[in-house]
Amino acid sequence: MTDKTSRAVPVENFHGVLVADPFRWLEDPMSDETKEFVRNQNVQTREVLDALTVRHSIRKRLETLWRLPQYFTPVKAAGRLFFLQNDGQKNQPALYVVDADQAGDTPRLLVDPNQMSDNGTVALTQYSVRRDGTKVAYATAKGGSDWQIIRVVDVESGENETDFIQWCKFTTPAWHPDGSGFFYTRFPERDESGVADQSQNAAVYFHVLGTDQSADELVYARPDAPELGFYPHVSHDGKYLFLHVTKGTDRETRLYVRELEGSGEWQRVLDKGDAKYSLLGNEGSRVYIQTDLDAPKGRIVSFDLRSPEPEHWTEVVAEQDLPLTYADFAKDALLLLYLQDAHHVMKVRQLSSGDDYEVELPTVGSITGLFCSQRDEDAYFGLTSFLYPVSVFHLNIATGAVSSVWDASAAFDVSPYVTKQVFYESKDGTKVPMFLTHRRDLALNSDNPVLITGYGGFNISRTPAFSPAALQFVEQGGVYALANLRGGSEYGEAWHRAGMLENKQNVFDDFQSAAEYLIREGYTRPERTAIIGGSNGGLLVAACMLQRPDLYGAVVCQVPVIDMLRYHRFTVGRYWVGEYGNAEENKEQFEFMYEYSPLHNVVQGRVYPPILITTADSDDRVVPSHPYKFTATLQAASPGVNPILLRVETEAGHGAGKPISKLIDEQTDIYAFLADTIGSGKVSE
Repeated sequence: MTDKTSRAVPVENFHGVLVADPFRWLEDPMSDETKEFVRNQNVQTREVLDALTVRHSIRKRLETLWRLPQYFTPVKAAGRLFFLQNDGQKNQPALYVVDADQAGDTPRLLVDPNQMSDNGTVALTQYSVRRDGTKVAYATAKGGSDWQIIRVVDVESGENETDFIQWCKFTTPAWHPDGSGFFYTRFPERDESGVADQSQNAAVYFHVLGTDQSADELVYARPDAPELGFYPHVSHDGKYLFLHVTKGTDRETRLYVRELEGSGEWQRVLDKGDAKYSLLGNEGSRVYIQTDLDAPKGRIVSFDLRSPEPEHWTEVVAEQDLPLTYADFAKDALLLLYLQDAHHVMKVRQLSSGDDYEVELPTVGSITGLFCSQRDEDAYFGLTSFLYPVSVFHLNIATGAVSSVWDASAAFDVSPYVTKQVFYESKDGTKVPMFLTHRRDLALNSDNPVLITGYGGFNISRTPAFSPAALQFVEQGGVYALANLRGGSEYGEAWHRAGMLENKQNVFDDFQSAAEYLIREGYTRPERTAIIGGSNGGLLVAACMLQRPDLYGAVVCQVPVIDMLRYHRFTVGRYWVGEYGNAEENKEQFEFMYEYSPLHNVVQGRVYPPILITTADSDDRVVPSHPYKFTATLQAASPGVNPILLRVETEAGHGAGKPISKLIDEQTDIYAFLADTIGSGKVSE
């Protein structure tokens, strides 16, 4: 569909280059024309997808796989475990509590977000337990939005208190040691248009239990630096209030602190914004942090708050060959997570002796959550892999013993399948790892359906994880491939920088080289090769489709960043400039962004593979105008050979908190589309 009305086409001058933007009218989500465009696209898409006869069998299998119990890493407080869990029959995980020494018993339900909406679109996104275990502050979000509302539940009665906190994003309440209230971060009241930037002028407040939010005390704000974000943390000894300070998605962070009691001055301990600084904990006035200053793969140092300058630091854990991705402080120990060729390795550093040991994990995979406390020798973690649903384990830090708490790995038989890791060369000779999951009896006959995914940006690693939809694809003879592209953190900051700004083309080359490897090695051929990616991964698959349409038989492009010349003008896009660049303000950055920007590289009359583009009407992170404009541009340029489908979800956002019912609907559409385009097989009844 293209716009048939008469309208002037906006043209902007970017450093002497005139760039037309014929579908800019789709940037207004509230206009009647945009709403009509979305309605028409959804009608056309549903006509195509609903006619696919394989839908029923795919949905039936997904219903079975997704309706299995789901477990999440618990938090321990006052001898109890607090955790999210879904028995597989509900749309959203709910919050439960159980005595820590009776974790196998039936837990007690505390908060059920499934009761907060008729269609499962309210999700419980964060929670924080008071130290005495009697209250829990929890946050919910509706329709996939990043906006949160914080409430408080009484643990004994299971009843909500009167507290109601609005205008929050990404904040976890930090309880005062006396339990009287908590610190949190909020923003000014939101603009309902869905287009304006909603992530400026964050401020830290203290909320006293049982009072109205209007009475909350302002603790810290920086009107001179509206782009900064603040994450409060109360030290385990109750002496200090720390602020972890961020600027959008920038890797560089800051650390501020003041004494908790009184109205003492804030100390901007680390405020240069020159490296990553993550607080781990403290012993009195000595603070432990994880940093990449002078250590691109990460290290741990300590310093006294009276002398925080780097020349006074003590190195606790030196930089290793493997990148240190996460660390936490336990009782007399540090828990360390490293990445080894894109999967996690867990080590423990005993502070009293200085000795290390490696934790023996039940499978090669990813740690999905880690809880420990400076007051306890117990730690809990989640573990997952492509053929291993998230299971939760207990670690005795003193002995290194690992025991199962909740095991989901026996839910079905995965013995017919295998995951292996291969390494291939990218265009410039760089060695790139890739995980492949498929049937053990797979024949390398160049005729298997293959689905390749990746991300390649923002220092984010894609590590092994269980996906019901991907398993369904593998069950039907497909090869599921995860390429660990440059731009992530798989091999440290150098790997990240090799895929950002002027090096972004490396990410696309890595991905295209993955497809070429699988074709060359006899796994598949282009007609049976599909690619899928979301958000920055949506940019990835869009750019690769436009650059190498000959490599792919189908494309699934989810909540993508598409307009690289204007992305920074919408919601939180301005915080991605450090990763992508700013085409308006920098001529050099314009040149390399314009060269790959998907919106500006669609060629009139060229045949592109069949593509399914997805977005959501409540996406307040990557605004829907990106996929809207991309769809309109592709359709206007298309010779009409292959379908160009836009699927717009209602009452959904960027992906977080999506109810299982909507996930099954979406994945049924995606895998039916793939079955129709690359012949990924029909599910056995």
